[in-house]
Amino acid sequence: GRRTQLLKGLPATSTVEENSAGGVPVYNFNVTLFPLASEGVAILPTIVNSNPLTEAFNIESKGGLQFRVITTGNPVLDYETMPKSFDLQIFVEDTTGRTDLKILTIQVTDQNEHPVFRGNMAIQTVTIYVLEGTPPERIYQVDAADPENAKLQYSLLPATVPFSIRESGAIFSTKKFDYEKDLHCYFLNITVTDPDGLNSTKTVNINIININDESPYFITKQRIYRIPEEQSPGTIVATTTAKDPDDEDSPSRLFYSIQSSDKYFSIDPGTGVLQVTGRIDRDALPLRLHPNISLTVRVEDSSGCDSEMEITIIIDDVNDNPPECNPSAFRKEANENTTPGTFLVDLRNYCKDIDVDPSNNQFNFTGLSGFGSNNFALESTVSGRLVMTGTIDFENPANPGVELYTLTVRVQDIAHPNYSNIIYIYIRIKPVNEFFPVFCNLSYVFSVSEITKVGSSIGRVHATDKDWPPNVITYSIVAEAGTRDYTNIFWISPTKGDVRILARLDYETTQKHVFTVQASDQEKSTTASVTVNVLEVNDEEPVCSPNFFSLQIPVNLAVGTNINGFRIECQDRDSDPRSFRYFINKGNENNHFVFSPSAGSNTSRLILASRFDYESGLDTNWIYSLHVHITDDNLVSARDKTTHLVKTGTVTLSIRVIPNPTTATTTTPAFTVVTKKENVYSPSAWYVPFVITLGSLLLLGLLGYLGLLLLTWLCTHCPPRFLSVEKKKPKKEVVVTMTKLDTVFDGEARDPVTGRIYEFNTRSGARRWKKSNEPLQPKLAMQIMPSATENSGQGMDRADAPSKKEPSEKRKELTAATKPAAKPSAGQPETPGQAGLRLQKKKEASEDGGLSSPAP
Repeated sequence: GRRTQLLKGLPATSTVEENSAGGVPVYNFNVTLFPLASEGVAILPTIVNSNPLTEAFNIESKGGLQFRVITTGNPVLDYETMPKSFDLQIFVEDTTGRTDLKILTIQVTDQNEHPVFRGNMAIQTVTIYVLEGTPPERIYQVDAADPENAKLQYSLLPATVPFSIRESGAIFSTKKFDYEKDLHCYFLNITVTDPDGLNSTKTVNINIININDESPYFITKQRIYRIPEEQSPGTIVATTTAKDPDDEDSPSRLFYSIQSSDKYFSIDPGTGVLQVTGRIDRDALPLRLHPNISLTVRVEDSSGCDSEMEITIIIDDVNDNPPECNPSAFRKEANENTTPGTFLVDLRNYCKDIDVDPSNNQFNFTGLSGFGSNNFALESTVSGRLVMTGTIDFENPANPGVELYTLTVRVQDIAHPNYSNIIYIYIRIKPVNEFFPVFCNLSYVFSVSEITKVGSSIGRVHATDKDWPPNVITYSIVAEAGTRDYTNIFWISPTKGDVRILARLDYETTQKHVFTVQASDQEKSTTASVTVNVLEVNDEEPVCSPNFFSLQIPVNLAVGTNINGFRIECQDRDSDPRSFRYFINKGNENNHFVFSPSAGSNTSRLILASRFDYESGLDTNWIYSLHVHITDDNLVSARDKTTHLVKTGTVTLSIRVIPNPTTATTTTPAFTVVTKKENVYSPSAWYVPFVITLGSLLLLGLLGYLGLLLLTWLCTHCPPRFLSVEKKKPKKEVVVTMTKLDTVFDGEARDPVTGRIYEFNTRSGARRWKKSNEPLQPKLAMQIMPSATENSGQGMDRADAPSKKEPSEKRKELTAATKPAAKPSAGQPETPGQAGLRLQKKKEASEDGGLSSPAP
């Protein structure tokens, strides 16, 4: 809104020539300021837009407030390809904020330009190739144009060349070129001119291409060549040379080849050099019969034009083969007593020289040598017959005893260079077997332990032979080397005479083996006797019966009791009955069990050594699986135990402890049979407690209802007569079977707890302390019978024995016998007398009919 006339001389129209360089002035103008704008121009005159858009113009200051529009040269103005007119919007602003915008119209004027070449000629020198023999024709089209679209004229220099150019710019050849006669290259200057005389010139190169229209030909005259055989590969035989008329002024481009199939020669394809490539053997077929080799050599140029030449190569024989013998090694045999003069071999029958020329294939035999060659000789160098001249006897001490003689004979050419070969003659002297083998001993005795491993060596037999060289002696067992169970229990090494056992020896079965061995040299043989004494070793394990047994005992069984009367009996085939020792190797937790006697007998009993203590938690196991070991080393001294072989037998015992028995059985003077039943179920069966609990509740409810009905009936029909009875505690009913026995103590043992000696009955298990100054004490033995039938049976047997004393007398005797004994403290085992007294009191309380309280 504040636009003012600041640009003086605008708007305006100006012109500029095309192709103007950068910096050419186009138009001048001034800037006038508002009187108040004394400080000058805030924004210099600027081209803010152009139509069409271009960067070909710019504004520069001439000084003060004078400015001019100039060309930038980027891009260069072109009348023929660019717009002809440009409208430039020029903007200016002074310091007061007043602005002005004016348009300068610039018109581009045309200028006559030089003609220009287009296509390849515009960017490079064009090279044209013309084949020789090509008839006159158009060879190139020049492409040129005038920027002003004026008609152009074409001209060609020099005028003497055999080419012309038409008005259309087409270049034509004017003759048929011959490469061998004409120039190979032409340089043409092509000029194009517009009507005003402006022109442009370019050069065109024309190359004449040679074509292969001539056949090559050989210039080598020699056709026959002679070479000796066995030339090394690469040896040059001949050089064939050819020329090609097409290649007079350039290196030859010919290719040489051998047309006939040949394995001996090859030719270099580029040079024509013929050389040896394979072995040429004049002495082998086919050259042995036809020593001439014919080759056809062909020369060919690149277009396929060729020529051929035949050459012949004659192969000459040379002395290149030594005489050879087949076989080259001879093997002959002669007895040690062969007569001197005996003919052995004729070498000439096996030797020959394959050279073709007779002068090269003659040979003779010389140089017989080798250890012992004085026993042999050649009749002559020509015949090659070998004969024996001496006698060889192996048993003669003066003879070196050589069995194999190695002789060498040289077979050599007569002609130079005297090739030769060595013939080896191996003469084996065969010994005569005159002597029998002889054993070093007439008989052999070997002692071997019965525990020797199968396959072990137990001895060696040896035999010799006086024949020389010694014959190979083989050994064998020929008689009585077996037993009832084994056909052969001994084996002998056929070559070493080493005797080994094939089966386990057993002293308890056979203490001595006698058999016969034979030594043989394949023709003659002799025998000897062999005795093998078997040495006894403790190799038998103790065998005990029973080796497995199951036992049941009450938890309060008295210490020192023979458990269930159990005993084991052991046998050993190679040990004394007193050599056994017994010990529990596994399962004896808290050492409750021992064997008595623990050593020195082939029988032993299982004894309870200490009481069970489940209440304090010391014992938790109710089933004991005892692994009992029985060794046979009791009689072995401590010094010999480190070397003595010990065998061990094993017995397994299963002991079940029955908790809380309700009835006790005494052994003397009576016993009580206790029978207890218990239900056992798996804790993993979760439904069993549930079913039992539910069934118990239903049963209790039914019993309570029946009890209520019974009580009502009793109150109605049977009034109570004795009130005191209701205050009494209900009696315990215990089934007691009493048997009085006359105990016979037929064994004795040491108590493992107290160390005292006690006597025991092996049948009933009754025991008593062995003391000379005290009366006999009754002993307690308790047995839990495996079934109700067995319990009742034992009770009846013991009840049949008559009792010698009344119960009152027995009580007095027991009381007198147990008075000195103190009450055992907690955790200490009861003595047999104390246990008997406690059970006797319990029995008397039962006999009193409940008048006194039962013993605890």
